[in-house]
Amino acid sequence: MAPSGTAHRVEGGYRLSGRWGFSSGSDHVGWALVGAVVQEGGGTPSHVRTFLVPQSDFVVEDVWHAVGLRGTGSNDLHIAEVFVPEHRTLSAAQVALPECPGHAVNPEPLYRMPLATIFTTSISVAIVGMAEAGLAAYLDATRKRIRVVGNQRVAEDPFAQVRIARAASAVDGAWLQLTRNVADVYTCAESGEDTPLGLRTRLRRDQPLATERAVGAVDLVMENAGGSAMRSGGALERIWRDVHTGRGHVVNDVESALAMFGRDALGLEVTGAML
Repeated sequence: MAPSGTAHRVEGGYRLSGRWGFSSGSDHVGWALVGAVVQEGGGTPSHVRTFLVPQSDFVVEDVWHAVGLRGTGSNDLHIAEVFVPEHRTLSAAQVALPECPGHAVNPEPLYRMPLATIFTTSISVAIVGMAEAGLAAYLDATRKRIRVVGNQRVAEDPFAQVRIARAASAVDGAWLQLTRNVADVYTCAESGEDTPLGLRTRLRRDQPLATERAVGAVDLVMENAGGSAMRSGGALERIWRDVHTGRGHVVNDVESALAMFGRDALGLEVTGAML
């Protein structure tokens, strides 16, 4: 989570305060990880640090009233002058390095994979999973659906069949690229190698495009699902709202991600916070 608070070093740890928005999962977590700028004497910013805070130390403010993804509980967290011991903190520099203190006791390669690759991909994975569920819901309804006009079984409509094929291919393509890229990054972590820039830019290329394909797949079948699918409470209607809400996440900015890949392919310098 972005550093939205401030922390002051005190004996044995830090004194933390702030407000953090879009705190997904806040309704049902026992702990929260929040980022804050550490201020030295005189209020001079020093560095960014991550803090692990128990539920008893923060207040959840109910502000997440969204069109979709309502179950994420992405409310605001408010912390006021809470003490966080040193051992429950980690500097942003340490997070970015391939070696962190926890690696001394946890050898799992997953925790040596670059944070940005895992974070960005996790957003798209959820959206592609929703699209897969949306296609399943559409198929289940379409097998039984009869159009009022013409008394036609929608399952016999060749244009509906084509939409199904296109949507299924989009979902499959998204899964194949996402799983390939994560597997390649995991292999690097397993062998102790740094993830090469070309692989990181490829992952960032495919990640927002996976989201784009997933949203397109849901739109394809939603357009052919009939008026009943638009009633509140239906599976496809909920998934349609959810994928479009997820599409708005900052990591799904397709153009900026694709530009990273293009610059790397042309031999130009590549920079980006989510790389």
